[in-house]
Amino acid sequence: MNKLAIMGAMEEEIQPLLEYFDDVKVTEFANNKYYEVNLDGLDVVIAYSKIGKVFASLTATTMIEKFGCDTLLFSGVAGAVNSELKIGDLVIADKLCQHDLDITVFGHANGYVPGGDVFVKTSKDIRDIAKQVAKENNLKVLEGTIATGDQFVNSNERKDFIINTFNADALEMEGASVAVICDALDVPFFILRAISDSADMDANFDFDDFLHSSAKISADYVIKIAKALKNK
Repeated sequence: MNKLAIMGAMEEEIQPLLEYFDDVKVTEFANNKYYEVNLDGLDVVIAYSKIGKVFASLTATTMIEKFGCDTLLFSGVAGAVNSELKIGDLVIADKLCQHDLDITVFGHANGYVPGGDVFVKTSKDIRDIAKQVAKENNLKVLEGTIATGDQFVNSNERKDFIINTFNADALEMEGASVAVICDALDVPFFILRAISDSADMDANFDFDDFLHSSAKISADYVIKIAKALKNK
């Protein structure tokens, strides 16, 4: 690994990461900002993509092709569809799919287009390192399937469809597009999500408070993973 990319979808998801660094070089490109830093001798580029698959694809591609990143870590929040997941739980994707990709009228499976795959697998080597880091820091993580789509899913009918079709554990709006980019460009990658809403969530739940607290936990975890990758 020569240069590491760390991505989030929202500014709030990368702000705690940037707080680790005093010397930050900011490059503006394609209506976005890229933050170049150094972590114990490892060059790192940090960016948030903005929400959705198109922006996430653009940002991931830019980090790889313009900035020369050869490994990518993504950190953010997601909604649970696995009933065992609670607010604040951490999910590591072993594979991802696009739940809103649908050309079934032509006889294909949901999530599939010719030349592609329904599921894209993440890097097992990085997952193994992340699980070891979690164990060393007493963090509980679940390894599972993450489904991505350009819609905020809040209907039980749609959630049931995604569970039944893809056997997904969590839902979000960027991960699978990042997975497609990294897979196509042969870049090892890792997707981490903190659960922000679940089936039994408290009506008094404050998403903004959760976003900031989970972003700090996730940032600390991702930095530790980055250091473990560097020292591998």
